[in-house]
Amino acid sequence: MNYILFDGTVRNALLPFTYTRPVADIRVGILTIREKWEKYLGYTTTTLTEEYLMEKFPMVEMEENVMINASFLPNEVLAEMVMALEANQAIFQGEDVIAFYTQDTQEEVDFDTYEIIEFTEECLRIENPWDIFQKNDAAIREDFELLTEGRSSEPIPSSVNVINPENVFIEEGAKLEFVTLNASTGPIYIGKNSEIMENSVIRGPFALCEEAQVKLAAKVYGATTVGPHSRIGGEVSNSVLFGYSNKGHDGFLGNSVLGEWCNLGADTNNSNLKNNYEEVKLWSFEKEGFVKTGLQFCGLMMGDHSKSGINTMFNTGTVVGVSANIFGSGFPRNFVPSFSWGGASGFTTYVTKKAFETAKIVMARRNVEFTPEDAAIMEHIFEESKKWRKDD
Repeated sequence: MNYILFDGTVRNALLPFTYTRPVADIRVGILTIREKWEKYLGYTTTTLTEEYLMEKFPMVEMEENVMINASFLPNEVLAEMVMALEANQAIFQGEDVIAFYTQDTQEEVDFDTYEIIEFTEECLRIENPWDIFQKNDAAIREDFELLTEGRSSEPIPSSVNVINPENVFIEEGAKLEFVTLNASTGPIYIGKNSEIMENSVIRGPFALCEEAQVKLAAKVYGATTVGPHSRIGGEVSNSVLFGYSNKGHDGFLGNSVLGEWCNLGADTNNSNLKNNYEEVKLWSFEKEGFVKTGLQFCGLMMGDHSKSGINTMFNTGTVVGVSANIFGSGFPRNFVPSFSWGGASGFTTYVTKKAFETAKIVMARRNVEFTPEDAAIMEHIFEESKKWRKDD
């Protein structure tokens, strides 16, 4: 069967992270949503997403296809239902479609003609940017079971101080000595060829993905995910780094999400709690204004390729778009549009020529090419975000 993951109705609500990727490629837990579905289904998938993303993330359509709403995270029950779908059948949860069978001869999909199968079990769903860190605890636990079932961990080195070692899984090539792992509060997954440096203290749930690194004497507590090739140091709490991003120095990052290719300068800090303890509001690209999150703790949402200089301070509930460069003293505004350059004293436009030069250098350091497809995506974001930029 051919499986296609589609963005669904939540795509705009998940900006800035879906500016540069389909919903399916959001990382929550240990794996991306796509990786989860492919693991459960036993098939590779393609994507139906925004037109400007489709050259990099193409869709492959065959005679018979199953379309899957990528905002829903799979579990064993849901995956079995999806694999059992037949012609003119669809799976719904309430008013929301989860998956449906389609043929390339269909000119349109009319669910009134479909047999509707109701999914009544519980499953995780990502509908808002803050869901990525808020639901990361449950997602790490589910992915840990999925990835480690029937497998044996590499041995825990004798110098490691560990609580509940049965909840720790170490992949081949991982390096860790003289660290403390407390898995009594949730599982700890240490990915292939990753590294945890000496004197780091980590409480689960925690996921360190392939080739990622925890720097010396870091303090990390759940539920935190460090994506592939990312680095963290200092103090990190309940945060998700998608991949290739760095928070390598002292400073606090809490209840936050960083996209790919982000870098936080030394002693960058974010607030995750308002002084008056009120509910945090967050900028919504979909609503074009600030919306209630229902959360008391909410930190920094930072899109791909954005950076902060040393000693940068981010206020509670700050949203930073794609390819912004933030520096200087004081708190910058709590919505920084894509391709902004500056800080609390004001912003100017970060022109694409300069932004692309930086992206090429940064990515080349990790042996990744900044492709013409990447440039076209970034140009589209630059134009789409122009309405929010205002040179001070």
